[in-house]
Amino acid sequence: MKKPQYLPFPERFVLFSFFCLLMQLFITLPSKADTWRYATEESSTDIQGVYANFFKKIIEENSGHKVLIYPFGTLGESTDLLEQAQAGLLQFVDQSPGFTGTLIPEAQVFLLPYVLPEKHSEIVYFFKNSKTIHKTFYQLYAEQDLTLLTMFPEGNVAITTREVFRSKEDLAGMKIRVMSSPLLVETYKAFGAVPTPLPTGEIFGALQTNMIQGQENPWFYLESAKLYEVSNVITEIGHNLYTTAVMANKKFYENSSVADQLLIKKATKEATDFIIEYQKKLELIAKLEIKKAKPNIQYITLTDAEREPFRQAAKIAQAKFIEMTGSSGKEVLRQLQEDLNDAKHH
Repeated sequence: MKKPQYLPFPERFVLFSFFCLLMQLFITLPSKADTWRYATEESSTDIQGVYANFFKKIIEENSGHKVLIYPFGTLGESTDLLEQAQAGLLQFVDQSPGFTGTLIPEAQVFLLPYVLPEKHSEIVYFFKNSKTIHKTFYQLYAEQDLTLLTMFPEGNVAITTREVFRSKEDLAGMKIRVMSSPLLVETYKAFGAVPTPLPTGEIFGALQTNMIQGQENPWFYLESAKLYEVSNVITEIGHNLYTTAVMANKKFYENSSVADQLLIKKATKEATDFIIEYQKKLELIAKLEIKKAKPNIQYITLTDAEREPFRQAAKIAQAKFIEMTGSSGKEVLRQLQEDLNDAKHH
């Protein structure tokens, strides 16, 4: 039997190295150019729109792909966008947990009042390092055919009303528009108000006709949607940050090439780093722009003593959250509190 012939070691090493290089090139070569569709709940100049455009820029500068962005109103309301993303008609969608709360009840943990941090350094650390977001919710969204790419804050939530309020008693009987989240409904009941779920597109008209007497939203949106025009007072009770989630259709993401997945991760990280700082500046600009457009509008920030009854009422909302979500929600809340503690002491 003829003895097999082997290449000398140097030649074998060179051949092996060449093979590894070919494999590396193969997995990193860009796939064919595609057009990806990305829908947001806001206009192209609002925070989600700015994020989406930053994301688009990174994708298009580093590949042959094109990203088409569909701002609020072009493809329907928030629930429509989520269904389109689950069905694969959209590759990416940006949506607040307030709207996904009926689909993923545990996501409403981000709506719990007086839970998320107020200090900017803690906010940054939390959103970048939270196990709740990057592990627990990654799995929960995957069960709904969605790949959670990131979550980021859009700024402090403020409440607009026609009349001044400084207590739960002042809110009694006042109809306040909320997102269609069962937890937000329970929260505003605990705050003393009459919670009224309405689609985003109906807020202005409902305020204008006095169908509702108030609503909550982050500052930038109060300015861009001109909600101050149909309000007399904007009040900060310090209860929450508006949080949003960026998702990809799970099948699309998992079937993408390794190169495309790495590119999506790169675009997600860079856009998130940018937007966390951008939203802080935009809140200050919004406050100035609203005052400029309507000088007689009142800005009120409740004192710690005035906030205390609302903080106590928040415990009712927390109990409701656990009631709605059971052991799963209890574990999510435990992990969230651990993450928040890490953010405070990092």
